Amino acid sequence: MGLSASPGFMQGKYAWLKLLLITAIVLLNGYAIVLMYAGGEYAFALLTLVVVSTGVYVFTTKKMYAHRYIFPGIAGMVVFIIFPLAYTIGIAFTNYSGTNLLSLERVEQLHTQKTYMAKGGSFAFQLHQAAEGKYILALSQDEDLFVTSPVEVISNADVRTKRLTLETERFRLKQVDALPTSAIAPIKEIISHRQFFNNIVLVTPNGDELVMNGLRKFSAMKPLYTRLADGVVLKESGAILPGPSILRNNQTGELMLPNMETGYFQYIDGDGEFVGDRLAPGFTVKVGWKNFERVATDKGIKEPFIEIFIWTVIFAAASVAFTLAIGMVLACLIQWEELKGRAIYRVVLILPYAIPAFISILVFKGLFNQNFGEINGILESLFGIKPDWFTDPVMAKSMILIVNTWLGYPYMMILCLGMLKSIPEDLYEASAMDGAGPINNFFNITVPLLMKPLTPLLVASFAFNFNNFVLIQLLTNGGPDIIGASTPAGTTDLLVSYTYRIAFQGDGGQDYGLASAIATLIFLVVGALALINLKLTKADKA
Repeated sequence: MGLSASPGFMQGKYAWLKLLLITAIVLLNGYAIVLMYAGGEYAFALLTLVVVSTGVYVFTTKKMYAHRYIFPGIAGMVVFIIFPLAYTIGIAFTNYSGTNLLSLERVEQLHTQKTYMAKGGSFAFQLHQAAEGKYILALSQDEDLFVTSPVEVISNADVRTKRLTLETERFRLKQVDALPTSAIAPIKEIISHRQFFNNIVLVTPNGDELVMNGLRKFSAMKPLYTRLADGVVLKESGAILPGPSILRNNQTGELMLPNMETGYFQYIDGDGEFVGDRLAPGFTVKVGWKNFERVATDKGIKEPFIEIFIWTVIFAAASVAFTLAIGMVLACLIQWEELKGRAIYRVVLILPYAIPAFISILVFKGLFNQNFGEINGILESLFGIKPDWFTDPVMAKSMILIVNTWLGYPYMMILCLGMLKSIPEDLYEASAMDGAGPINNFFNITVPLLMKPLTPLLVASFAFNFNNFVLIQLLTNGGPDIIGASTPAGTTDLLVSYTYRIAFQGDGGQDYGLASAIATLIFLVVGALALINLKLTKADKA
């Protein structure tokens, strides 16, 4: 069917069903976009809007008929590759981390919710049953005793089942000579009405306002910080603080501003200069190239990064070389006509490729166990040695290469088996007439003729091993650790696992900004390899 015969989307027997489907998609995604926008997830809201609106246009426009078949793939690439990549690069230029997760508005809101114990102190609290569903709240401080009138309280269960919204209520206290004689309610009664008690304010005869500050305590709590209007003028210098988010400490009278360079609120002096420590939690700000500069200049990051980068290149190159050498030799042996039972050997040698990699890795992890593994048991019985496979950096790297070679050689063998069939037998016959043996034929005919078509696949294999996260994570988890590193870093870490550990396993908090900067560098390296692969593929076709 050509474009001239392409049907309109709203034509045909089931046009009403298509219209209903499109309407449902638009409504559901429109609702999701509104929720994401309201939640501050602007990037995700924009992505959803672009993808959905483009999809609706493509599927409802007659002239876009041919594009309907490719749109799902393009949309998937945008959602799962381009958007995460752009999002990661964007995070690399921020201080986004475990301590700087929130927006400035949210951090300001958290600070203004903080309270301190004001004049009036705290009071011991008891709950006395007054009547069915009513209680008397009794407070005491030293010799002073206070009670409320009987109060009808609301249980947590009622709030939950009836979906009640509790508003702040004030109850006046009156001073008495003795507390009520009725039984004191057990603490479980207070717990079952905790939401109600958290939303009431008790007012003493002196006018002090008390709020619940524990299951058995009410205290005179006041907001620690108050947001001031923009344009505050400092008395000492006459400087004007334009804002935003000027907070005043109600205990000390000091002013606090958000430091847009560090991503934390800090107190200021009379000249408006930042002084004192940063106040957690922090908020997310743009930091420019700072994360990339840390990789280049911070000794605790630069040296582990370089060491891990070198090991990553060596690991990827050695893995390709070892798997190619073993796979090619085994492919030639299996193709050897004098070998009986070649089909059985072929099946047996391909088996490692058929077993899920994570199972093989975990089996090898047990075999290489330093104290109870079979490999150390054999080595000790034969040679009297017990290598430290998981604590010695050299032995750990050797173990990783051994395991990865085992996992990867079947792939190379399968490739070589297919390509060997394309080599003309005449070449081997002519070589044999000149007196050449199998080894000479292997190095002078087989290897040169296999390497050219294999080269793009070898580059792809190098790129795969460059990001071989599963092997490292399951076998060594990056260990043993690099001494002196200021970020989580191990001697067997690859760049991808190093990035993962910085992002999710940092002892001092997750550093997503730095991890994103390293992920961006990895993308550039792997992207360069992809371009080389593309050029080699084109050269192979020329």
